[in-house]
Amino acid sequence: MPPIPADKMTDAQVKAAQEFKAARGTDVFGPFVPLLRSPDLMNRVRALGDYLRFKSVLGQKLSEFMIIMTARQFNSSYEWSVHQPLALKAGLSPDIVKAIAEGRRPERMAEDEAVLYDVWDELRRNMTLTDATYARAVGKLGEHGLIDAVNLVGFYTMQGLTLNTARTPVVAGTPVLTPLIP
Repeated sequence: MPPIPADKMTDAQVKAAQEFKAARGTDVFGPFVPLLRSPDLMNRVRALGDYLRFKSVLGQKLSEFMIIMTARQFNSSYEWSVHQPLALKAGLSPDIVKAIAEGRRPERMAEDEAVLYDVWDELRRNMTLTDATYARAVGKLGEHGLIDAVNLVGFYTMQGLTLNTARTPVVAGTPVLTPLIP
């Protein structure tokens, strides 16, 4: 789903694109290009993404950790090409990023990273958490942190599915992810 030319946009799409630019300071990009087909949805998704990316109690490093794990799960090359550099910039260890890229559990993680990895892993495998992982996550992150983490996974699952369906290309100059063998 390529960008919609300005002269082909509906009034609702023009308005949504203007609202997007006012909120983000940039034109519609990435997953928001296909989402513009549903203008009201696009800006609601943008608002949720703004909270999860920029205001989550997890902070940028841990949020980006959850994002790249979910991007990798869905082989979302676009999302990976955007968020892998952000994860490194936020302070996530290059060894952790490499392990995620290779589809394996990182060997050396801080306690909060290990808890979040387990949350992500159980959600993707079981669609829920064991009582033990739930208790560890609430103990380390609080209920607010756990809810933010679960919704980061849900949000970037939605984004990954949107990007993959729309065949959104990667950011220029970045590699395409090799699908992992389940």
